[in-house]
Amino acid sequence: MKKSILQLFILTVILAGLNWLSSLLFFRWDLTEDKRYSISDATKELLSNLDRDVNISVYLSGDFPPGFERLEGATREVLEEFQSYANGHIHFQFSDPSEAASEEKRNQQYASLVDRGLTPTNLYANEDGKRTEKIIFPGAIVQSDTLQVPVQLLKGNRSKSTSPEEQLNQSVEGVEFELASAIRLLSNPQRKKVGFLVSHTQISPARFSDLIATVQQRYDVFLDMNNPGSYQGLDALVVLKPDSAFSDDEKYKLDQYVINGGKAIFFIDGSRVDSVSLEGTYAQPLDLNLSDLFYRWGARVNYNLIKDLNCAKILLNVGNMGDTPEIQPVDWRFYPILNNFGKHPITRNTDAVYSRFLSSLDTVGGAPLVAKTSLLMTSPYTQSVNTPALVGFNEARKQPTPGEYAGGIKTVAMLFEGTFTSLFQNRILPGDPRAATFIASGSGGKVILCADGDIIVNDYDYKRNTPLPLGYDRVSNKTFGNKDFVLHSLEYLTDANGLITSRNKEVSIRALDKIKVQEDRKFWQSLNLLLPLFIIAIFGLGRYYLRQRKYA
Repeated sequence: MKKSILQLFILTVILAGLNWLSSLLFFRWDLTEDKRYSISDATKELLSNLDRDVNISVYLSGDFPPGFERLEGATREVLEEFQSYANGHIHFQFSDPSEAASEEKRNQQYASLVDRGLTPTNLYANEDGKRTEKIIFPGAIVQSDTLQVPVQLLKGNRSKSTSPEEQLNQSVEGVEFELASAIRLLSNPQRKKVGFLVSHTQISPARFSDLIATVQQRYDVFLDMNNPGSYQGLDALVVLKPDSAFSDDEKYKLDQYVINGGKAIFFIDGSRVDSVSLEGTYAQPLDLNLSDLFYRWGARVNYNLIKDLNCAKILLNVGNMGDTPEIQPVDWRFYPILNNFGKHPITRNTDAVYSRFLSSLDTVGGAPLVAKTSLLMTSPYTQSVNTPALVGFNEARKQPTPGEYAGGIKTVAMLFEGTFTSLFQNRILPGDPRAATFIASGSGGKVILCADGDIIVNDYDYKRNTPLPLGYDRVSNKTFGNKDFVLHSLEYLTDANGLITSRNKEVSIRALDKIKVQEDRKFWQSLNLLLPLFIIAIFGLGRYYLRQRKYA
């Protein structure tokens, strides 16, 4: 008896000690192959430093097809993981906006969510011959105090070549980044400084308004960096569609900014296309006096225009029906849709990018210590037109022949990072006032070069006197991924080891063969039903036989 009491006492002490140690030591062990239940170190640091409560209302709830149920489950798992590191500052709830008591209240709920920034989606699904059609809001509202940020959870590449299963899987992979970015925006960390160089463009400020307004939500923005002493102090510099040449002094400031570890994005054109008529207007080469600087970084922007069979449409009069012009959308191959991306967190799972009159980029051997990563590329079905060249809308009427578009994949945007060497090396004399601060080479700088200035230019609705969203196409009524590309680029340049690393998460799709599932469905249902009963029966008979032998 005493021995049993002693054993019980020792067991109680051990269990109490283990509970005490577990309260002091916190660890989680993700045993999945693709680490789908793990979050990045940057997200853990963000959550552990929260000093205020954050409430997250997720509206992805209800009776969904399996794909959306998986997105709902992944969102819940990520939020539960967030709670584990946030010291009680993360609170979340799921709700279905369609569960209102009446249709009037449901419509009011829908309108409220749209006003708060969420985009509805019409859900169509066929499951076992049953068609499902409903309006859903695959998003969340992240709120802290009186501030709130809408988060779209249904992201990814929405191109025709991407299946719905793949897009949903891309959305699952991006849940952590989307939610963590919103939390960081509300936690009011030290904001980075981003400068926009607009002194070399004639584009109206309203055509940059959507990009600048979006960037202002995340960074401190400095506009019109016209002839500053230097660009030092900025965390990133964005050069917006210049159309006039840079002076040597301005080029020197750009050179030294990158040499000193600065980060810059250039959205520039290789050719100037001022306007286009039916018969045609000549596109001219655009010399910005930056070619030698780009060459020193290892790149060359070509003076050409790229035509691509994977392109957007324009509205064109293709004939008359009596006295009425017949306006139809036709392919305009000078507006390529960029849906070919390099392997990098900037472009991973990004939607296609809308471009206009783009040029191509080539790499050169002028920078052996600079790593070059392609970000945006065309389709293989391209044609390169060297400028000067005649560009006219009448060309859209012609049916292209595949043999004319065999130019292959063209690189349009590229990332350069590594050790940069100054263009002005061996040019600065000892008596030059710039010699005291001149640096011949340096590392830490990063440059993104994009050979299309229109990627960051939004359209404008002159009837309503309001700018349209960046990347919005009037003809297809679709918003492309232009804004995401710019924001992810700034995210990487200003914090390469931060939240952007969570975009590297890859969750494998282990889909079942739908045809085999349909054919063998009855067999597997019967097996799952009868096999457990058979095992229980065998176990019962065996136990009965052993008892008979033992006690008979």
